[in-house]
Amino acid sequence: MSALSLLAAAGALVVGVYGAAAALAVTRAPARVLPFEGGSVPQQHAVSRFHVRWYAVTLLFLAFDMEMVFMYPWAVVVADMGTTAVVEMFGFLAVLLVGVVYVWREGALRWA
Repeated sequence: MSALSLLAAAGALVVGVYGAAAALAVTRAPARVLPFEGGSVPQQHAVSRFHVRWYAVTLLFLAFDMEMVFMYPWAVVVADMGTTAVVEMFGFLAVLLVGVVYVWREGALRWA
């Protein structure tokens, strides 16, 4: 069997698989327009507006999330690095404190 006939057989196999997939495909057009294809009818538009207060809460979440991203590796190497690592951590915590104070001043921590 020559290489050309193997190539032709592989091409016929690929065309056959694509043809079978197209012939057996189920029409799913209505589900593609729904968000996340969950099947339920959406109650509101997908790009809806949020109250500005949620942006401050997001800032608070990011501040504490970044704290954990930076503090865990710092805790692993602080004994080896010495005083410079402690000074850098206090600088980082000061920046985070500024963010938390800003969010506090904006009233994002008042839940009532």
